Amino acid sequence: MHLEPIHILGKREKVSGGFLWESWQDVTLIILIIAAVVSLVLGIKTEGLEEGWYDGGSIALAVFLVIIVTAVSDYRQSLQFQNLNAEKENIKLEVIRGGRTIQISIFDVVVGDLVPLKIGDQVPADGVVITGHSLAIDESSMTGESKIIHKDHKAPFLMSGCKVVDGIGAMLVTGVGINTEWGLLMATISEDTGEETPLQVRLNGVATFIGIVGLTVAVCVLAVLVGRYFSGYTKDLDGKVQFVAGETSTSEIIDGVIKIFTIAVTIVVVAVPEGLPLAVMLTLAYSMRKMMADKALVRRLSACETMGSATTICSDKTGTLTLNEMTVVEAYVGRKKLNQPDDLTKVNPEVLSLINEGIAQNTTGNVFVPKDGGEMEVSGSPTEKAILSWAVKLGMNFDFIRSNSTILHVFPFNSAKKRGGVAVKLPDNVVHVHWKGAAEIVLGTCTQYLDSDGHLKSIEEEKIFFKNGIEDMAAQSLRCVAIAYRSYDIEKVPSNEEELNQWSLPEHELVLLAIVGIKDPCRPGVKEAVKVCTEAGVKVRMVTGDNLQTAKAIALECGILTSTEEAVEPNIIEGKSFRELSEIEREQVAKKITVMGRSSPNDKLMLVQALRKGGEVVAVTGDGTNDAPALHEADIGLSMGIQGTEVAKESSDIIILDDNFASVVKVVRWGRSVYANIQKFIQFQLTVNVAALVINVVASISSGDVPLNAVQLLWVNLIMDTLGALALATEPPTDSLMHRSPVGRREPLITNIMWRNLLVQALYQVIVLLILNFCGESILRNEDSTVHTIQVKNTLIFNAFVFSQIFNEFNARKPEEMNVFQGVTKNRLFMGIVGMTFVLQIIIIEFLGKFTTTVRLSWKLWLASLCIGFLSWPLAVVGKLIPVPRTPLSRYFSKSLRKLKKSKSHAQR
Repeated sequence: MHLEPIHILGKREKVSGGFLWESWQDVTLIILIIAAVVSLVLGIKTEGLEEGWYDGGSIALAVFLVIIVTAVSDYRQSLQFQNLNAEKENIKLEVIRGGRTIQISIFDVVVGDLVPLKIGDQVPADGVVITGHSLAIDESSMTGESKIIHKDHKAPFLMSGCKVVDGIGAMLVTGVGINTEWGLLMATISEDTGEETPLQVRLNGVATFIGIVGLTVAVCVLAVLVGRYFSGYTKDLDGKVQFVAGETSTSEIIDGVIKIFTIAVTIVVVAVPEGLPLAVMLTLAYSMRKMMADKALVRRLSACETMGSATTICSDKTGTLTLNEMTVVEAYVGRKKLNQPDDLTKVNPEVLSLINEGIAQNTTGNVFVPKDGGEMEVSGSPTEKAILSWAVKLGMNFDFIRSNSTILHVFPFNSAKKRGGVAVKLPDNVVHVHWKGAAEIVLGTCTQYLDSDGHLKSIEEEKIFFKNGIEDMAAQSLRCVAIAYRSYDIEKVPSNEEELNQWSLPEHELVLLAIVGIKDPCRPGVKEAVKVCTEAGVKVRMVTGDNLQTAKAIALECGILTSTEEAVEPNIIEGKSFRELSEIEREQVAKKITVMGRSSPNDKLMLVQALRKGGEVVAVTGDGTNDAPALHEADIGLSMGIQGTEVAKESSDIIILDDNFASVVKVVRWGRSVYANIQKFIQFQLTVNVAALVINVVASISSGDVPLNAVQLLWVNLIMDTLGALALATEPPTDSLMHRSPVGRREPLITNIMWRNLLVQALYQVIVLLILNFCGESILRNEDSTVHTIQVKNTLIFNAFVFSQIFNEFNARKPEEMNVFQGVTKNRLFMGIVGMTFVLQIIIIEFLGKFTTTVRLSWKLWLASLCIGFLSWPLAVVGKLIPVPRTPLSRYFSKSLRKLKKSKSHAQR
């Protein structure tokens, strides 16, 4: 039976019309639309329908294009985020069908599936408990109460979306999709995805400040132009005074004022850097999509930015630095080390029977034997699979052992105690309590051991032998697991169910059965990834539950420790030692720690807190439920997509889909790319803003007219806001990003290098275009009329200005490098946008002159425009030779602002 998956996204999907509606809500665009309508009506009234609609129509068309392009861009980014959100909700889980354990998507769960549950899992559907041991569920997501509910056959009902906080069990699915309590709830609510990242908030502040400056300039220009107009200083292209008291008609006055008002409004449009927040959104969307291809799923947008500032990464060992493909490679049974871990010749049948019994019953894994005689399938966690596979080679009959004994009580594996146990009753009413866990911890609870001949012996004299064996295996980077048991009097076992559930399994006076060494090889490429992090100024620290010797061996293999001489305290420390330090001592020691072994989840949390107090920007990787506090506390929490529990994933900011440390390094790279791309766009846009403002302000005050009219400025605005953001925000990360130090939290957005590049480019554009504005008529003087000469001059200024921005985009790509063209052909989107801008500029001037108030240019003037734009490149190269001060200029501005505020407060007092 197959049912189509039901996706409950819990959000309203916007239709494209909604984005159009949002796009034209901008106040300046609304003012321009009103101005366009008034200009259209007056133009048609005074000049007739054939000629009078050009001015108003062209403004309306330009505004319409800006709205369409903005709406399309927003719509595409919305789709991108919806797709990523759908992927985020696509949880993978194990179900049992026909006795076989398989992995499926949460959307493919059907009624009748048997779902194993363990600590950290999310209940995937509504169902009832079939089996359970100490099973405790957090139902706060459904009931709103934080009380933990214990589940058994008296209270068997489970609700979708709840979390398993303790115990193990299995549930039978009774409802999926919209037919679950969670589905009904999510169908009635919507999710707000309008999260603003810290960088967006900062840029909104920058945009607001620049907008205020632009508005102030626009008001001044409006006042000057209106004053000039009514005082009779403003003339048209023919040299005729536009306003003569008593002669100029009311409609002509209104038309003149509307044109002046439109110029002021368009100055505001150009001045307000609307593209800054858009550039952040584009960069984040692009980075998130690319990070998905690099096996990293972003759950919170702010993590993309913060990761670029990370100064340290606290990484798990198992599965992140290692392959998580475990196999038993060494084994001790009694005092004998097996030459081959599955060598049966040296093992007594009675001892073998007890080992197999303990492994088969004290596990959350499963062994499936196909009826058709196919290959045996072992499932469970990597450690469980390794031990089960070893036992199968020793001749374990999993199904027979499980059916031939009864489980009385289970103590699920606990990351704090580093062990798990089970009490089973055999057919002859004998009770065995089996324990399995970290070798040195289980060894500490043993008083006897069974030798390979099946004789019980005291362990006191042999503890040094076993400890040396554990250390030898740990030195080979093997994970050491001990298997022990003890007999128990059946009369002492609690008789009623309630007492049995509260029963603490006896964990002392155990008999050691075996110690196994499990090999988990280092991932290929991890050593190189750690080296890249180190060169990038990001310190990698290993935090693991394994013993110190195993952790040390893996750290040396991965390059986290460079030599054995470095492996001394406090560089390498046990969680217990770190835990016993005072808060001040922990903060001092934390900076030196490279490897922490035998750490509890609380140790990991304290390490993160200590590092953050010391000013570090901390990224943490984790996969267990108990890692959730550390993941939440860190600046960036990275959970594992394969081995990670749902609780860990929900506490994290980014999910590493392949559990690979190399993918974590890629996230750092993309985080730095986000910040770098935003800085590129800021440099580009502010250059355009400064140049456009200065040119129009100077020209309007001196001559009463502006060389760049409303439609032309709207086109420039379209280039620098939407297209410019798209071109620069999608620059792929370069290797040079990983050779810099991490970006500080309080480091200014506009660096001294950016200030230098910005001022050099803006100064060049202003000087060249003002020369054309004031000397253009004499340079272009020909036999044509003065009106045509002025039109050609203004068209040349507009064309040269646009080409300057096109070449300035190349300069903005590499703010610190001389060769701005390096790697440009690899970014097809950038080249496409530049090419499209170039083609559209030709179309606008050569074919749409009536709408943009431009005239056709000769090939010489086209070449001149191209040369003016192209010269910005060698000028940028020369500008980069100018030395810049180390102290950020932004600090001087912030200091002056603080002084200004203080002086105001003193004046008020």
